[in-house]
Amino acid sequence: MPRTAGKHHITASISPFADVYAVILAGGSGTRFWPLSRRARPKQLLKLFGKQSLLQQTAQRLRGLVPPERTYVLTNTTIQQEARRQLPAVPRQQIIAEPTSRNTAPAISLAAFEIARRDPQGIMIVLPSDHIIAKPEVFRQALAAGCRAAEQGRSVVIGIKPMRPETGFGYIRLGEQESRDGKIAISKVIQFVEKPPMARARQYVRSGKYLWNGGMFIWKASTLISNLECYQPQMAAALRRIVSAGGIRSPKALRRLYPRLENISIDYALMEKISDVWAVPVDMGWSDVGSWAAAYELYSKDTDQNVCPSPAYLLDCRQNMIVSSKKFVGAAGIENLVIVETNDALLVCSQDRSQDVGKIVKELERRGMKDLL
Repeated sequence: MPRTAGKHHITASISPFADVYAVILAGGSGTRFWPLSRRARPKQLLKLFGKQSLLQQTAQRLRGLVPPERTYVLTNTTIQQEARRQLPAVPRQQIIAEPTSRNTAPAISLAAFEIARRDPQGIMIVLPSDHIIAKPEVFRQALAAGCRAAEQGRSVVIGIKPMRPETGFGYIRLGEQESRDGKIAISKVIQFVEKPPMARARQYVRSGKYLWNGGMFIWKASTLISNLECYQPQMAAALRRIVSAGGIRSPKALRRLYPRLENISIDYALMEKISDVWAVPVDMGWSDVGSWAAAYELYSKDTDQNVCPSPAYLLDCRQNMIVSSKKFVGAAGIENLVIVETNDALLVCSQDRSQDVGKIVKELERRGMKDLL
């Protein structure tokens, strides 16, 4: 991606939240945290960390920045009603069920057309709903900086400063710092990089020139639509037909036209193609909570580094994660395990194989064991 010459200083002094809208992505199939998560209870609907679900925490982080009436939630038909129940302040018609999954580009673009119809100058913040952010105030500062950059027609990605080499995330390659917004640096994006092998991930982290791509973006809705018309004209034309037929206010039109859209991510569809992309680097205590092992890192532990329910008795056990809501747990001599118990299923795996839970779910699908899905 070519760099733009010259440096700019952002001087906008008005509140960036006067015309800002939130788009929360809340799809999901409930595989990574099986057996606790299911199709009707994917990760973002679970209260894994505290009294609120991850979806509720995502909305809560926006309080004072984006009001519920300017919030849109893109989800699926299976969990739409539960999302509405968990977010009663968000207007029901703005919790939108995709008739079929078409990845992030169609979902985000549908929201952009709706926001542009409602507010031609509207800025949209796009956020996944299944992440943990331990430093919400730092996160809000980054959003403010990103919104002020988006006011100038820029496309902005919130980049996460990497804590370690990681092969499971995409990366963002930075150019030189181009501007500042208070204490926050804003840099031109040179390239979006796919998930790398470990040796290359180590190089990225050592260089200090790469960020993790957590899928958080900010644009004017009109900016996204202009880019969509340039780089994905067929999708743009199809979405205009949906809008002409009633848009999100016409479930019938959505069911008829939306499945015809291409199944493609926003990164492939747009972000890797457009040149005017800017990154706001931030250290906000971010985790995508992508597995039981990742969840283990976020929980408080006993003196033997176990995460376990109460009551329980663990004898000579170390570094285990045990989830059981009703049953007493007794264990002896186990190490580095994930054990999750529900009424109808039991998961036992080593922590370093917790990413393979999805393979178990695929086998359940192959066997037609729908009651466990």
